[in-house]
Amino acid sequence: MSTETDTKVIAEVRENFGKGFARRLRAAGKIPAVIYGHGTDPVHVALPGHQVALLVRRANAVLELEISGAQQLTLVKDVQKDPVRQIIEHIDLLVVKKGEKVQVDVPVVVVGEPFAGTIANLDNATVSLEVEATHIPENVEVDVEGLEDGTHITAADLKLPRGAALVTDAETLIVAISVPAATLAEVDEIEAADEAVAEEQSEEAAE
Repeated sequence: MSTETDTKVIAEVRENFGKGFARRLRAAGKIPAVIYGHGTDPVHVALPGHQVALLVRRANAVLELEISGAQQLTLVKDVQKDPVRQIIEHIDLLVVKKGEKVQVDVPVVVVGEPFAGTIANLDNATVSLEVEATHIPENVEVDVEGLEDGTHITAADLKLPRGAALVTDAETLIVAISVPAATLAEVDEIEAADEAVAEEQSEEAAE
């Protein structure tokens, strides 16, 4: 039996379609899904809701489906949710094979602290990579420790996981280090105040 964190999922083939049937499935704690790719006809299935909802929290989750006793490896390509209740309404699954390369968008995670008084602005939250379907990285880390104002990190600067190839344009800006606008405004105010004091003192000296 599958556990909550197990990627092995038992899928039931669906014969009935339409919004009414989909609603009934969700009411029964199941998620409607479609499997496609590799030139095969789309297969409509029902997935165990609680287990799959936990699995798809991870970007680019790979599910090992058991369908009528047969095994099928699939990549989660799209998760459709109710915009208000955030309940999963439908999942698109792409057929993949072990060793096969796939193109995926992987989240970028900023680690470390830039130079004092600066902030790291994440310009692109994901980066497109070509990786093996069974070795998709959870994220790509960008280390900004000690970086100073004006530093730019592009896609070409990223340290990619072993076996991964960059698909995103190499010159794409990922992270920019800058001084916050509020801090710059404070500096301007201080400088203006200093200039006013200096001017006042100069006028007093002239008198």
